[in-house]
Amino acid sequence: MSDIVIKAENLGKRYTIGHQRGRGDQTTFREVLVQNARNLWNKSRDLIAGKPVIAGETLEEVWALKDVSFEIKRGEAVGIIGRNGAGKSTLLKILSRITEPAEGRVTIRGRVASLLEVGTGFHSELTGRENIYLNGTILGMTRAEIRRKFDEIVAFSEVERYLDTPVKRYSSGMYVRLAFAVAAHLEPEILVVDEVLAVGDAEFQKKCLGKMENVAQEGRTVLFVSHNMSAVRQLCKRALVMANGAVIMQDSSEVCIDAYLNLVGTRSGLLIEHLLIVDSSINITKIMINENTADVLHVVSTLDPLHVEIEFSVVKDCRISLYAYLKSKHDQALGVYSPGHTEAVVHHIKPGFYKLSAQISLPSLAKGTYFFDIGIHDPNIKTYVHFPFALQLHVEGAPAKTGFVFEENKINGFIVLSGSVNITTR
Repeated sequence: MSDIVIKAENLGKRYTIGHQRGRGDQTTFREVLVQNARNLWNKSRDLIAGKPVIAGETLEEVWALKDVSFEIKRGEAVGIIGRNGAGKSTLLKILSRITEPAEGRVTIRGRVASLLEVGTGFHSELTGRENIYLNGTILGMTRAEIRRKFDEIVAFSEVERYLDTPVKRYSSGMYVRLAFAVAAHLEPEILVVDEVLAVGDAEFQKKCLGKMENVAQEGRTVLFVSHNMSAVRQLCKRALVMANGAVIMQDSSEVCIDAYLNLVGTRSGLLIEHLLIVDSSINITKIMINENTADVLHVVSTLDPLHVEIEFSVVKDCRISLYAYLKSKHDQALGVYSPGHTEAVVHHIKPGFYKLSAQISLPSLAKGTYFFDIGIHDPNIKTYVHFPFALQLHVEGAPAKTGFVFEENKINGFIVLSGSVNITTR
């Protein structure tokens, strides 16, 4: 019997998107009526022909995946890394049989459990207890199997207190804990996990990684998509690097991670494409570092203080603080600037448009390459928006004296960063 459990051959996924001419180009009421009539005719024609109804005056084909081929063996833990929009989630949806490829084929041997989005397969009006049975059934578990594993699922998810509460009242972190607990205890031959674990706290992420390691050690297969390079390195011996809908590298996780970080180091594009968003009530529109936009990775070679400007808006009352996270090129935590870890100030703001101006002092570091994640967050950790790899810090050499405080903190690093923050309306 072959050890290959997943074989993708020339996979391609094509989407058709519509483009609408801006209203500003329609100078008369008559042109607006004509355009609306044309759109109605096009939609009716597509509906009668059995084609998908796509709004827009012109249509464009976009390949989310193109000529993707790879093989994964039984018992492998494989990381899939790449920028936002690289095609990772589309690939996982095809492997999870959520969507069909436009071309090519994929052969899967074994039961697949997928955790692709927060609360996938949950019904918001049902309680946590009821959703365990519902979600487990959707994933292919029998009722007897769910009953046998019920206590383990509840203990792992840590939501026992709210088990009989409708999940619509759960926080995003509670959603993820319960959804992951059900998927992980399915005992699938193949476990597929997307970036959703980023919503959980650090302790739960560690717990999930431990569970996925156990799954891999038991001879089952794990596919893990993450922007956390440290987690990918810890869990996966092999990785795939994706860019523009294609697999550009298949190698050991160490080699792939280095290649991905080099890819990040030459990136360009819109800021919004790189933001990691966990609460839509906060909207970042611009990040400037030392008067350079974060759209193109900015390299700093000195240890002068960083000047950061963030323009953002909020739609509800928030408690906001600057978030700055210093890490090595292998994504190891070195230091963080945020409330609870430093003297960072929490600002209470109301709905509106704001500009955050900050100065962050840099520590003396050994020769090498480092990265900063920059963003804003609510100190309760449930709400944050940040820009991974917003700054590359390249150090040729530094004086021995640091002037910084060090502490034992394996989650957020060892360096207590200092700085000052001012928030004004705009």
